[in-house]
Amino acid sequence: MSAAPQAFKAELIELLPSLRAFARSLTHNPAQADDLVQDTLVKALANVERFEPGTNLRAWLFTILRNHYYSQLRKLKREVEDADGKFAGRIAVRPEQDGSVDLEDFKVAFAQLAPDHREVLTLVGASGCSYEEAAQICGCAVGTIKSRVNRARKKLADMLGLDDEGQPIPSEGRLIQDTARV
Repeated sequence: MSAAPQAFKAELIELLPSLRAFARSLTHNPAQADDLVQDTLVKALANVERFEPGTNLRAWLFTILRNHYYSQLRKLKREVEDADGKFAGRIAVRPEQDGSVDLEDFKVAFAQLAPDHREVLTLVGASGCSYEEAAQICGCAVGTIKSRVNRARKKLADMLGLDDEGQPIPSEGRLIQDTARV
C-alpha cells in the first residue's frame, strides 16, 4: 500500500473523535451518532478518489457526515410508522395483472353459462339494451328477460366466487379454481 492511502487512513483515524462529537451534536443519540460516523467513513472510503490531496480532509468528512444526516432526516419525514400494517392496508392497490386474470376467469365462466343466459347478459349487460328491447329481440316477455338476467348474474357470480355485493367469497364456494394466481 502506498504512502498516500496510509496517510489518508491515518488522518481518518485522527478525525474520528471530532466526527463522533459532531454526529452526537446533530443526533443527540450516541448509537445514531456512531452509525452516522460509520456511514460517513464508508462513503469516504468508497469515494477516496474524489478527495483531492492537499485539501481539507476534515471539512470534506464533516460535509459528508452533515449531508448524510440531512438526507436521513428528509427520508424519515416521508416514512410513516406502521408496525401493525393498518395504514399500508388502507392504501394498498391491487396489482394490475389481477385484472387480466379476472378477465380470463370471467371468459371461462361466461362460456359455461347456458346459451339463453349468455344471450341476455350480452344484450342487457354488454350491449346496454333495456329489458324491453331485449325481450323484443328474444321474442319473449319482459318478465322472462328479467328472470333470465337475474339467474344468469347469480350463476356467473357463483362460478366466479363472488357474493351479492361482488366481493370474493372463500374459495371452497368457487367452481373455477384460482390456479392461474398461484
